[in-house]
Amino acid sequence: MKNNLQSIIIGVCILVGLISLAIGINKGLQSFSNKERVVTVRGLAEKEIKATSAGICVSYSFSGDDPKLLLNQIDRRTNEITAYFKQKGYNNVTVSDLTLYDSKTYYEYDWNDGKRIQVKKDRYRASKSISIVISEVEKAEVTGNEINIDLINKELTADVSTSYNFPELNDIKPALIAESTKNARIAGEQFAKDSQSSLGKIKTASQGQISLAGRYYDEEGTSTTNNRPYIEKARVVSTIVFFLED
Repeated sequence: MKNNLQSIIIGVCILVGLISLAIGINKGLQSFSNKERVVTVRGLAEKEIKATSAGICVSYSFSGDDPKLLLNQIDRRTNEITAYFKQKGYNNVTVSDLTLYDSKTYYEYDWNDGKRIQVKKDRYRASKSISIVISEVEKAEVTGNEINIDLINKELTADVSTSYNFPELNDIKPALIAESTKNARIAGEQFAKDSQSSLGKIKTASQGQISLAGRYYDEEGTSTTNNRPYIEKARVVSTIVFFLED
């Protein structure tokens, strides 16, 4: 009688163990199956950023065979343009260092009527630039054009260009990444809903580098006229893989 009771107890224990093992295997298989079901989505975040200041640069150069004469020409032009800026009320004038290029030759070869001939050229080229910074970035292009016309009228012809200084991208990157991640989850939830599933945890995530777009191209990548060069569009695209659950 005692032996029969022990056999029954052992049998029950084995049965319970087998049932528990089966349940565990079933849950494991379900978990493995769920982990294999994933969805990859992208989240986009964009933000327009405005330039904090604009720079107008006036560049000029002279060429010739006498470096001393070139230096005198550069110095005279520098003084004349600097005086013009101060007369216009610009006191934050920055003058670059002199660049003197020596080609070490007075001749170069060219083709004329099918013949290769020697052509005299200037050995030296000296160049310099003067720049100012303005805070009214909306007027920078107009101001640059006015300066260019004034210099032409004063026979001080030079290359006038405008550039813009934008805030550090790292200052706005955390907020853009958070928004792109949020938008990726919204897209993932919509996909899960359409597939009659629910969105699970994140499997992998790739947060793209912040980039500037929209200055010379529209959102479709088509070249477009830039009417507001003092505005940039910062963009971040995050790629996230979510688990799908039943």
